[in-house]
Amino acid sequence: MELESLQTVSLAIAEERSVEVVLKKIVEGLVEQPGVALARLWLKDAGDICTKCPMRLECPDQRECLHLMASAGKPTKAGVEDWSRLDGDFRRIPLGIRKIGQIGVTGEPLLLADLRKESSWIARPHWAEREGLQSFAGQPLIFRGEVFGVLAIFSRHTVAVHEFAWLRMFADHAAVAIANSRAFAEIEQLREQLRQENAYLREEVKHERSFGDIVGHSAVLQKVKDQISLVASSEANVLVLGESGTGKELIARAIHERSQRAAGPLVKVNCASIPRDLFESEFFGHVRGAFTGAIRDRVGRFQLADGGTLFLDEVGEIPVDLQSKLLRVLQEGAFERVGEEKTRHSNVRIVAATNRDLRREIEAGMFRQDLFFRLSVFPIELPPLRDRREDIPLLVRHFIQEAGKQARCGKLQVSDEKMAALTSYHWPGNVRELQNVIERAMILSRCGAQQLNFDLMLQETVPASAMPPTTRPPVTATTDTFMTQAEWEAKERANLLAALEAANWKIYGAGGAAQLLGMKATTLASRLQSLGIRKMRG
Repeated sequence: MELESLQTVSLAIAEERSVEVVLKKIVEGLVEQPGVALARLWLKDAGDICTKCPMRLECPDQRECLHLMASAGKPTKAGVEDWSRLDGDFRRIPLGIRKIGQIGVTGEPLLLADLRKESSWIARPHWAEREGLQSFAGQPLIFRGEVFGVLAIFSRHTVAVHEFAWLRMFADHAAVAIANSRAFAEIEQLREQLRQENAYLREEVKHERSFGDIVGHSAVLQKVKDQISLVASSEANVLVLGESGTGKELIARAIHERSQRAAGPLVKVNCASIPRDLFESEFFGHVRGAFTGAIRDRVGRFQLADGGTLFLDEVGEIPVDLQSKLLRVLQEGAFERVGEEKTRHSNVRIVAATNRDLRREIEAGMFRQDLFFRLSVFPIELPPLRDRREDIPLLVRHFIQEAGKQARCGKLQVSDEKMAALTSYHWPGNVRELQNVIERAMILSRCGAQQLNFDLMLQETVPASAMPPTTRPPVTATTDTFMTQAEWEAKERANLLAALEAANWKIYGAGGAAQLLGMKATTLASRLQSLGIRKMRG
């Protein structure tokens, strides 16, 4: 080996920021030295292939070992053997085992100047003899007093003591270059994670329809607030149940903001909007090249939410064959990115939400019972808006105020008659529908009217029983002239089911259930969702 040549290699690797490139240039630079036949570099890392590792029986502790990260060489049979491979029998070496493992534990260099006299140190003496190897030299990679790897060479020339000293100096330069490249990689990863978090937050701001704080003083809503206060300070997973549009995300946000994780992120995943093939990537992330279109590494939502709360909206939409992978990360906090073997860990609290009856899904084999129990440690059931009608005036004023800020309207009012119409309406879309009605009324008024008019919007969907009392003809109050809400829903449910059966569960288009019923397909879809009607999957 030549000192000047090693110094040139040291300068070259010092300029690199990629860990992979640095490691490759270290071993390739050593192999270019006179006499060096093989150069290899191992780094300490957690045990990962223990069940199939060729050296498993020799491993005293499977928590950590030396991973072969770079290899280069000049075999005598260059066309037959490839010494740059990283998947051979020595891709993992237990700490304290054999010469490489001893260097990794003790931090002491090892020079075997004459391999013929040191055959006990050689795992494959016939290979060494066939290749004409004379010496072995191994140096620990040390940075800030910590041994984090081993650099070793086999030479066809005898390695002199001064050359061994040069190798020590080169190993020190290599250790600094590796540490720096790792730091650059970590910074780049954090920058990318920050970029994705910012992109995620911008997307949330773009699409989020804020309901503001939880508005209302009804007894049923107060019960929900009390439950939030009870569970927020714990680490228990929460399952929020309720119809679509009741404000389940508000509950998740309230729990997060009152928890010890409030300083961490609150990350939302709408399980219903994720294509089946992308569930794993969305949850756990992927590495570049893992599949077609994976042009860069991507951080998954579990990693984004590390230290915070992950809100799984519409959790009932997760395909049953993928639920086991979600269950694993909930139980162990461990996951792998798609296309990567490295196990990562995430400390996340789960708040899940669904408008489905998960117990019926379990009976139908569409939802795992063990996942249900893992998610529903503390269930919170949100009441529909029709069960807390006393909150409607408060919500109306709140939404007028919020929408008015955006439209810069004056103080718009709702007459007592219109408020009665809003209060008596069934609200199949719940709070979300109420907000939409308010916003549409403000748009139609063009901020010019002092009184908002909801007649047109409510007449499109309001059943006769939900109209204000002044709009209905007088009737005799007998048990034959009205139905309870439960009776109304039962009749409506039976009618919708009959139409769906007649249309073979087709909703849209010619011959669909919406056409048979003489109603808009979107209105029918909303009612089916509100009543929890859907075709069971076979």
